[in-house]
Amino acid sequence: PPNALRWAELAVGPGSRVTRVAHLKGGISHANHALAIADRGGQSHRFVLRRWARPDWKATDPEFDPRHEITVLSLVSEIPVATPEVVAADADGEECDVPALLLTRIPGQPPVNPRDLPSFIAQLARVLPVVHAAESRARNLLPAYQTFYEVERLTPPSWSADRSVWERALEIAASPPPAGPKSLIHRDYHPGNTLWSRGNLVGVVDWSYGSWGPPSVDVAHMRWNLAMEFGARASDNLLTAYMDATGGIEHHPYWDIVTALD
Repeated sequence: PPNALRWAELAVGPGSRVTRVAHLKGGISHANHALAIADRGGQSHRFVLRRWARPDWKATDPEFDPRHEITVLSLVSEIPVATPEVVAADADGEECDVPALLLTRIPGQPPVNPRDLPSFIAQLARVLPVVHAAESRARNLLPAYQTFYEVERLTPPSWSADRSVWERALEIAASPPPAGPKSLIHRDYHPGNTLWSRGNLVGVVDWSYGSWGPPSVDVAHMRWNLAMEFGARASDNLLTAYMDATGGIEHHPYWDIVTALD
């Protein structure tokens, strides 16, 4: 909307103007657009305009608002992989049509058909320990991890050829979680939320669901995404690479089931 673009221009400074707008694919709760804005001196700057545009987000995800994302981004700002920085915020949607953030745009592209799958998987795994070692203040600043479902309300899907597998999965998911450490977690860590340049992972984006929870949630979330896209072996290789990167930290398969049900 024009008022959102004007807001972004003012964040850069008087006399600035938007020179390019491009829709960015992905995102369930947000509308994301890449902006190029020329300042008064003619220098071009690259941003992402992130708008909470899904009409029902306040009903389904009230905790994960722009202020929450600002907090998460502040906590991960020092990790040794690029994350977006907040340039301007309209947390209540008073200037834009809906709540919005203007973020720095990280150079790089989402992965498409990685040529070196072992290296791709290893790099995805190596990022996780540095994320999980980020600011310990996260414990007091972030909401606790929770699933996107109430397990007692789930039933095996009608299309399943083997209900017993689903029944066993639901039984496990309804049991108490295994004991283990907690940390800051991305909560939605999958290949589409990473950026790459010349075969190297250069950034991690979309921190909307950053939470305080078991590190295995991030491992499991990436595992089922890799299994769906590249097969079970890729998923297992991610786990091996993660254990190598962490010196053998145990990953409990309980979390694979819980996140697959997500």
